[in-house]
Amino acid sequence: MGSFSIWHWLIVLVIVMLVFGTKKLRNIGQDLGGAVKGFKDGMKEANDTAKTPEQPPQQVSGQTIDVEVKEKTKS
Repeated sequence: MGSFSIWHWLIVLVIVMLVFGTKKLRNIGQDLGGAVKGFKDGMKEANDTAKTPEQPPQQVSGQTIDVEVKEKTKS
């Protein structure tokens, strides 16, 4: 009594197809598939960039940066 039989699922599928139409369901399926593919590609890129070692920042020599230090005042 707690689970549905195959006939229940077929009736639900027919009702969903009548309400939404096959074209709209196809578009939803394509959008969902594209989202999953994009997620997989993003995960693959994240793993690829994590595997490549980062280069340390290059130090610039011969340049002096002049700054002025001011005292922090309480307001």
